[in-house]
Amino acid sequence: MADRLFPSMMIFLFFSGCINAQIDKNSDLFLELKKQDSTFFERGFNNCDMAYLEKFVDSDLKFYHDKGGFQDKKLFLERTRENICSDPLKKPIRKVVPGSLDVFPLYSDGKLYGAIQSGEHQFYIREPHKKDVLGGRAKFTTVWIKKEGNWIISDVLSYDHGEPNHTVAADPVEQLLKDNHIPALGLGVIENGKLTQIKVYGTLDGKAAAPYNSLFNVASLTKPVTALTVLRLVTLGKWNLDEPLDKYWIDPDILKDPRHKKLTARIILSHQTGFPNWRWQKPDHRLSFEFDPGSKYQYSGEGYEYLRKAIENKFHKSLEELAKELIFQPVGMHDTSYIWNEKKDAGRIVTGYGNDGKPYSIVKNNQPSAADDLMTSVEDYSKFLISVINNDLLSKEVFKEMKTRQVKTKKDKYFGLGFEIYDLGNGEIALSHGGVDKGVNTLAVVLPETKQGLVIFTNVDDGYKIYEPLINQYLGDAGKKVVRIETE
Repeated sequence: MADRLFPSMMIFLFFSGCINAQIDKNSDLFLELKKQDSTFFERGFNNCDMAYLEKFVDSDLKFYHDKGGFQDKKLFLERTRENICSDPLKKPIRKVVPGSLDVFPLYSDGKLYGAIQSGEHQFYIREPHKKDVLGGRAKFTTVWIKKEGNWIISDVLSYDHGEPNHTVAADPVEQLLKDNHIPALGLGVIENGKLTQIKVYGTLDGKAAAPYNSLFNVASLTKPVTALTVLRLVTLGKWNLDEPLDKYWIDPDILKDPRHKKLTARIILSHQTGFPNWRWQKPDHRLSFEFDPGSKYQYSGEGYEYLRKAIENKFHKSLEELAKELIFQPVGMHDTSYIWNEKKDAGRIVTGYGNDGKPYSIVKNNQPSAADDLMTSVEDYSKFLISVINNDLLSKEVFKEMKTRQVKTKKDKYFGLGFEIYDLGNGEIALSHGGVDKGVNTLAVVLPETKQGLVIFTNVDDGYKIYEPLINQYLGDAGKKVVRIETE
């Protein structure tokens, strides 16, 4: 064992002797390694994705554990499968201790080839319908090496394991969910324009643990995706924000009302159509204008569906096809769709619940809705928000239009093109949108100036109850301003 111990001990000694060389916690490398740690443990360890673990540990893995001895890759995978993943009813869950991570870059000939990451983590034994049992706390040092564009783990030191009675309090988010009776939560955290944390809590259906890549129906968080699809067409010169839509679509219900000639993409994306939210909410179930288009704000899903039909008629493609071509593929949203796919989606979809604990039926659309029922994962929607923060998809002019206040909705709050705009003062804004449906409460918030963002997916009628503490925790003072504007 001495010949194996020496290289990793040298790494450990190097780490100990260069404590002042740790990089800034807002740097790209720190945020990337924070994400890698989160993904490796949330997806691989907590959700027992053995294929993922096998892919992202080096073939020559060296794992030193102060209680369990040395493990190579084969033994590490065997012990994980037998000791961690054999009994789903008594599954250990790992959470990193907030604020404990440090990262130290590794260079060779001036080129970055890896990094050392250190921190502390806690373990919990999660049993259905019981309070989580704290299972200990330990320190870790991980060596990450970049190979063929991927970060993989080559060396691990796991040490200073403490007994359960020496551990700190449980994950505050876990407690928040229990206190508010939230069956499942998907959480994505964006820092400096990078996804740094993806967490999925709870179960898919009250039984099976929700995996890292669980699919959520996100209700009206569909609308920003549809809006970006349209704005991408504008950027490419294939669509005009102010072009009348009657060239491509006129709803039969308003054919005889000349106000349909005023409808444009700009008016629809900023909710100034004059339509109700949904025609089925009216006594006659017919679409009609409640005021002149462009004269004031009124939230409308019908408007987005109107725009969908116009775009599909012009381009002879479905919204699903257009979004896949213009948004999903460029951004890497491989788990996002407007349309239900039984083979792909059935095993990962999160069931929605009423406040009485009864499940709702899963929505299975066979054609896209521009306004509702998009199915996506935390990672995919976070990637989408990052593309917005970094403006990866739009021209500067169109991006500016998207963030321009098109119509005021209340004090310090406006609608832009696809997003709500919160005026935070000092020239700062937040872009946001929410989603509400039966068994669905979802929220997305981004801060363009600081490049922060937050994705919150819940699966219960009153999931909104946990928005404020999560926004306060992850978005700080800016988040508190958003809450203040929203609740005043």
